[in-house]
Amino acid sequence: MSAAGPAGLRRPLPFRRAPRGPVLLLSLALLASGCGSGSGTADDSAARGGTAGYPRTVRDCGHEVRVTAPPRRAVSLNQGTTEILLSLGLADRMAGTATWTDPVMKGLEKANAGVPRLSDDMPSFETVLDADPDFVAASFASTLGTGGVATRDQFTRLGVPAYLSPSDCAGKDNSGDGDGVRDKTLTMDTVYGEVRDLARLFGVEQRGEKLVEDLEARVDRATSGIDASGVTLMYWFANSASPYLAGCCGAPGVITRAVGARNAMEDTREEWPQAGWETVADRDPDVLVLGDLTRRSQTAETAAKKIEFLESDPVTRNMTAVREKRYVLLSGQAMNPTIRTVEGVEQVAAALREFGLAK
Repeated sequence: MSAAGPAGLRRPLPFRRAPRGPVLLLSLALLASGCGSGSGTADDSAARGGTAGYPRTVRDCGHEVRVTAPPRRAVSLNQGTTEILLSLGLADRMAGTATWTDPVMKGLEKANAGVPRLSDDMPSFETVLDADPDFVAASFASTLGTGGVATRDQFTRLGVPAYLSPSDCAGKDNSGDGDGVRDKTLTMDTVYGEVRDLARLFGVEQRGEKLVEDLEARVDRATSGIDASGVTLMYWFANSASPYLAGCCGAPGVITRAVGARNAMEDTREEWPQAGWETVADRDPDVLVLGDLTRRSQTAETAAKKIEFLESDPVTRNMTAVREKRYVLLSGQAMNPTIRTVEGVEQVAAALREFGLAK
């Protein structure tokens, strides 16, 4: 979930002092080199470790992202893009990460340990520039945009190409105060497209195709023969006062459709609308999918806190899923449109079979 909702309310971009010292030198050097401006020469690319086939450009969220050589000091501003870059074997080309909701994906612990963490939450623009980036990637427009770390234009004016996950812009309106509204239903093809975009920009296309093939195969294995028709799911990300619940058409929608179930909140295209507990109880889902987060920006972040609330609150304790203890615990990243949405498909499918709700 983006920084607009459960990850923390939108905030105006704070005043930052003008870059000085190393940051100013970085800014001037980047501007002089013309990185991302189309003025770089072949010699410039060679000096920066460039290879044949550059510059390269991808079309992203209405912008062209152009690199003149494979990035060597990338900064990822959200965990979702971080885990893609790590999965592509690019840890040695990363200068920093930020904005985490969960432990890193299993299998990536060693690679992640060697990458500086600039902040557990949203870093300042100056902190990112201090890392001397030659490329920036983010999962959410609320991170790479007004009110976030900085806008794309602020980075590109300094010669730093900036990439935004298409899953947070393609068919999605982020102009409101929440986590956005889906005009078009998200599919995993958009996430796979992000993998391919980043692999192309970094010059590791074969790794990108291999990663996509592996993810597709995992979904196929998890959902082979499953039929959960008639089963209703409800996804609770965080907040016990006014819970953030998944609407129809984001990453939880991908999971729900993959197992053939129905989302109890399918009547809203908002990404993560807030609802009252009376509404939750009235919809009485068969299964509750709970975000199990390690961050501390909202109430009821961990699954344990969510279950404690559900089983003690007079409005929720008599719900079917609560009485039957039908809980599925997912990482925040599995509930976001990331490569870990596949992890969500696997875990929900396995749980439905265990509960006896899927054929």
